[in-house]
This record gives sequence, C-alpha cells and structure tokens, in this order.
Amino acid sequence: MTVTRFAPSPTGYIHVGNLRTALFNHLIARKTGGQFVLRIDDTDPERSKEEYVDAIKQDLEWLGLTWDRVERQSARLDRYEDAAQRLRDMGRFYEAWETPTELDLKRKKQLNMGKPPVYDRAALALSNEEKAELRAERGDGVWRFKLDQERIVWPDGILGEVSIDAASVSDPVLIRADGQFLYTLASVVDDIEMGITHVVRGNDHVTNTATQIQMIMALGGTPPSFAHHSLLTGPQGESLSKRLGTLALRDLREAGVEPEALLSLMARLGSSQPVELRMSMDEIADGFELEQFGSAPTKFDVEDLYPLTAKKLHQLPFETIRDDVEALGVPEDKAALFWKVVRENITTRKDMAPWWALFRDGAEPMVADEDKDFIAEAMGLLPDPPYTTETWGSFTAAVKDATGRKGKGLFMPLRKALTGQERGPEMADVMPLLQKVPAKSLAG
Repeated sequence: MTVTRFAPSPTGYIHVGNLRTALFNHLIARKTGGQFVLRIDDTDPERSKEEYVDAIKQDLEWLGLTWDRVERQSARLDRYEDAAQRLRDMGRFYEAWETPTELDLKRKKQLNMGKPPVYDRAALALSNEEKAELRAERGDGVWRFKLDQERIVWPDGILGEVSIDAASVSDPVLIRADGQFLYTLASVVDDIEMGITHVVRGNDHVTNTATQIQMIMALGGTPPSFAHHSLLTGPQGESLSKRLGTLALRDLREAGVEPEALLSLMARLGSSQPVELRMSMDEIADGFELEQFGSAPTKFDVEDLYPLTAKKLHQLPFETIRDDVEALGVPEDKAALFWKVVRENITTRKDMAPWWALFRDGAEPMVADEDKDFIAEAMGLLPDPPYTTETWGSFTAAVKDATGRKGKGLFMPLRKALTGQERGPEMADVMPLLQKVPAKSLAG
C-alpha cells in the first residue's frame, strides 16, 4: 500500500511552498487508495508551538487535505535513541567536539586548497583519553553519521536518475550537543517504522536524500521512492524566501482566495499541464502525474489566484453561498436576487460587502457637469423605493419621453447617478435591491 507523509515543523504557519509538498504527497496517496500521514516535526521544544500545530491542521482542513493519522515526533524520542544506539554499535555513529569557529576555519582551508569543504573526520582519530579531555572541557559533543564514501544513486520521480558522491558530503550531524535529535535522524526512523513508500519534497533536499538513503539501509530499512519538485520563485524569478511570511495560507484565506483556486494552481504549476479551475479533490487528482513536472525553478504569482477564485464564485448556486449573503444583513426575500446581481461582479467573497453597502445605503451620485440638468429632471420622475424589476424599464421610458434622450446618453448618466459606477450588473435587477437613493436629492 502507498503511504506518503507531510512533515511540517510547528514553528510557523504553512506557506505556499509547504503546500506544494503537502498537496503532491496527498494526491499520490489518494490516487492509489493509500494513506496520507500528517507527521508533526516537533523535536525542537523551544521553537515548536502548539498554536502552530493547531494552525497547520486548520489550514489543511480548509483545503480539504485530510489525513489518515497524525504522528508527533516529540512522542517518539525513545525510538530515535534506540536507532542512535544501534548506529553506535555498528560503528556508524561518532561524537565530535569542533566549535563552529573551528569548523569554519577548516572549510576555508579546504576551499583554499581546491578541495570540497566537507568535514575531515578528525574526531575519528581521537583517543579515548582525548575524548575524555574534550568532554570535560567542552561538554557533550555532536553525533555524526559516518557515511560510506561511495556514490549514492536513486531513480527520482521528477529529476530522473540522481547520483551523488558521498565523499563530497560531510558526515551529517544527527544529534546536537544539547541532546536534541535533528530532523535527518527522526525522519529516517519514522519513514522506516511508519512504512513510508513515497516521499515528495523540494529539490533543496536532494543532498539530504542521499545521506538518508544510506542511513535507512544501515538501519535495515528499504528507502522509499523519492521525488524532488522545483522550488517556487516570485513572478520575476526572485527568491520567495523573504516573502513567504506574507504567503502563509491563512493570509491568502483572509484575502479571500478560495481553496479550490489555490489547489488547482498548485497541482499544475510547473507541470506540462495547463492550469484550470477544478472544483473537487478527485478532479484535481485526475491527470496528476509527477513525471509531468520539471526541475527548473517555478514562478508563482499570487495574482494568478484571483481569476481562479472569481471563476469559482461565478458558478456557485445561491444555496451554497446563502449563509455568506445573509450574514451581510441582506433580507431573506432579496438574498437570491442579490447573489444573482453581484456574483459576476466580484473577485472574492469579501467583495460582496461593498455591493450590499451600496444597495442598503445608496451610492454617492456620479454626475458630469453637462448632465446636471438632465439628472435633476430624471430624478424627479423616479418614485420612492421599493422598486421591482420592472421599475428600470418604466423609469427610463418616462425619462426618454420627457427629455428626448436615448441609448447610451440616456442609460449611462442614470446608472452613474444611481450606483456611482460606470458599469456593473443589469439595472433592472439592481433596482429592487436599492433601499435608498441619494440621487433623488438632485431632483429639480
């Protein structure tokens, strides 16, 4: 059975970059009838916050990315300690005491000599006496996994065959000096014990994957199928790293972006498939294939979400939006007409409120100097509310007879006076919604 996972750290809110990873893994599980595991990477007790755990779940639920089970890495520390001890026993785990400054000097020296800046494994040459002295002087050291310095090759679901020489990679630190297990170790142990079969993540993890494949095999596991998607950039190719704080899913939701718009874009962005609005997870999953995605950086423009959001709203029947309409205070007997009138003229749900304010309170009339006398005469022919769908026709006919105006010269000034706008919904439908008409004060 296919088992995928999404493993966010609860140190902040999910952003669009995280979503891409979550969605790809979710779609793979759903297409194959497998399982999607939400794994909370909370091994850092200082930075992890329960409020972010709740926020992650809320954001995924808003999008419809349901999970089959939740795992917490903070509840599995004994499993990581057991794995660490097994690595020690097989000679694949060693303690090192270099300070950050010492490591930096080593890297600079290697670069000056034209060598790759990888850890030189000096700690492996320490005698027991030297280790005891360093431990007494500096406390506990970090624990590094000893890589087999050979080429690591795997068939990547997006990148094709990937080959990395482990000799060009530093032995990864898996346990910090303060005893905290780092993600690399926790992830490997979890992937083995949870039976993870497929892992999709950003291509900034390619080197991590190489080291994790060796660790999984050292611990007797079978590496999952890995795939590394491209990273997102801004619309001009700029890095998103400094903007991701403004691209949190909850910020997009607050801005009025519809979940289907976000999912439809993310499920096709960077692939050979065109981006089209899909209204269900089944529709989004249909045709989704990892092989259709490329490795080049993928441009993401938040503005692309709004046409998709508008398209979704334009096709919504009234019953699905009734609560939002009535929450504005629209009378029940006018709610369906209100939705009919505004849905083609909004981009997000938030845009409904200004329309209802216009109908409820009336608009500031927009009257050109050359139309002042015409509007004064016309407003004198307009009865007081309430109006019906026939009011506009009878009103404009009366104005035409009285003034001789017709066509655009008749209808446009009247629309601008009554709504304060040059364009918008059909005026025959607008009239029954008008509760007040400030323009009547202009009547001569």
